[in-house]
Amino acid sequence: MTDTTVERHAAAPAGTPLLEVRNLQGWYGESHVLHGMDFDVGEGEVVTLLGRNGAGKTSTLAAVMGILGKRTGSVAYNGTETIGMQPRHIARLGIALCPEERGIFSSLNVEENLMLPPRIQEGGLPVERIYELFPNLLERRRSQGTKLSGGEQQMLAIARILRTGARLLLLDEPTEGLAPVIVQQIGRTIAALKAEGFTIVLVEQNFRFAASVADRHYVVDQGRIVDMIPGEALEANTDKLHAYLGV
Repeated sequence: MTDTTVERHAAAPAGTPLLEVRNLQGWYGESHVLHGMDFDVGEGEVVTLLGRNGAGKTSTLAAVMGILGKRTGSVAYNGTETIGMQPRHIARLGIALCPEERGIFSSLNVEENLMLPPRIQEGGLPVERIYELFPNLLERRRSQGTKLSGGEQQMLAIARILRTGARLLLLDEPTEGLAPVIVQQIGRTIAALKAEGFTIVLVEQNFRFAASVADRHYVVDQGRIVDMIPGEALEANTDKLHAYLGV
């Protein structure tokens, strides 16, 4: 392990990580998009992947979920190696992806969308608790997907993976294009999920939002991790982070 790798993981939680990624390489067809991703996520943490567009953040989530075209290296979840597993088997370990495009079924109403994914294991949130987290969905539970606002669709996309029993949630750009009041609500929901023991990996362009919810921030550039900034050190590293992100 190189000195830079040691530095990246210096502030990671003690003990065996829930998610341990080592030398993760990934391809879409002939396009090599991940070039040796190395990072850890401890149980109960909220961790962000920050970086410019095209840096490899979404591809990393796809690789963890097993839906990237090709991947090599190591992705271990709760001690189980997942490289070589089919996505359905990875999901049954307790990992769920909420994609940026949300994937709401427009012909189904809110409650039908919510009940559609199967339970993969015990520990999923009951519908009553989900409606407590997302009261808007309770009010709109008989509304078709086509009649939901963008914010309501995003809430539903997150809500439906909470029933499944997954404990590691991969959230891809959950605040993209949403009004500030909805962004605040999603932030409160992420804090509540963390308090209930969920582990979250968050891809996010909204730096201020990421700073408000995450324990640690991994900076991604050209398909690899180039830095790790603990949440409490974020303010002191603002200039460096702005240089990474080009803002």
